[in-house]
Amino acid sequence: MAVPKGKVSKARRDKRRANWKLTAPNLVECPQCHELKMPHKICKACGYYNGKEIIKVED
Repeated sequence: MAVPKGKVSKARRDKRRANWKLTAPNLVECPQCHELKMPHKICKACGYYNGKEIIKVED
């Protein structure tokens, strides 16, 4: 036979839900222009990635 599920108290339920939260993105300094950027992405300020100009950025 099936066994009914036990009651989960509000405190126990809310403790489980308390750990679901957003984290701030990691930011690194661009070696070309020293602006903060996401790691492994083209810098939006100067257009460089890995020491090479990938896109032209209008000033």
